[in-house]
Amino acid sequence: MLKQTDANELVHEEVGGEIYSYYPLGDYVVMAPGVCGGRPTFKYTRLEVAVVLALLATGMSSQDIIAEYEVSNLSQEAIQEAIYLANEALIESTQAFLPLAV
Repeated sequence: MLKQTDANELVHEEVGGEIYSYYPLGDYVVMAPGVCGGRPTFKYTRLEVAVVLALLATGMSSQDIIAEYEVSNLSQEAIQEAIYLANEALIESTQAFLPLAV
């Protein structure tokens, strides 16, 4: 599902005649300097991952979100990757508390 990427490596691509630079967090989720304050977005969009995750949390289906943001070409795979990365971040952020919880 996910390829291993180095989030410390700034990638430069030409998109629509413009240079698009980003740090890959996965295949679909990136952090692009100068786009949405550097917060994670879906690649080639200004659609923040946090917005999509918040919509999912309210009970909106991924298919409804994809339809709502049709112009962004958001895919089911991109949403699944966002959920996976959010889960990994949650696990990593709570590791410091693990000895206290036992």
